[in-house]
This record gives sequence, structure tokens and C-alpha cells, in this order.
Amino acid sequence: MTAYAIAHLRPETMNEDVLGYIEAIQSTMDPFGGRFLVHGKEVEVLEGPFPGTVVVIGFPDIERARAWYASDAYQAILPLRTRHIAGEAVLVEGVPADYDATRTAARLRAEAGL
Repeated sequence: MTAYAIAHLRPETMNEDVLGYIEAIQSTMDPFGGRFLVHGKEVEVLEGPFPGTVVVIGFPDIERARAWYASDAYQAILPLRTRHIAGEAVLVEGVPADYDATRTAARLRAEAGL
């Protein structure tokens, strides 16, 4: 099942550390099959406040996403970003191609007794 690393970042200023991070991140993802799906794009805010930008990286599965984040290579460059850019990062597993939200709603109804 495809998995995603998603970051909500609020960059303030560009500097050498951040540029070094951007230059190095691809090589940390390659051994784990990671690829950028969203990177460096302006967000279109539809609801609520949303300062900053979003980064989405796809991985073949959650195990490889976890292994990438924990890897020595990524951990070595991570402070280049975290020292200069506020934000949150999460890993999340995707849904199968045949996913249907109505089945999820039915399960949630049954679990809640509604």
C-alpha cells in the first residue's frame, strides 16, 4: 500500500542550510523508492488559516517511508531544515484503489451504534 510523508512547513527565509537540505534530500529518498508528489508549490487555501506550504513524498509502502525517515542519511540532513523552518511532518498509509468512503461510513455507523 502506498504511503506518504506529508509536511506542513512555514519557511521564513532562505539560507545555505535550507538550500543544502533541498539539494541533499533526493539522494536520501532514492534507496527507499521515495518521490516528490508535491514540492515547492503555492497552496490554494479554501478553508481556514493555512500559513506556509505543503510537501508530499510518496513511498511504495509505510515500511519504506519509516525506514527513509529513520535512515542515517536523512537524519544527518534533517537539522538543516528543522533549525530554520517551523512545521509538522507525518507519515500516513494510503488507501487501496477500490476504496469507497461509503463502506467506511457504514463501519463507523455500526461502531457508533447509529
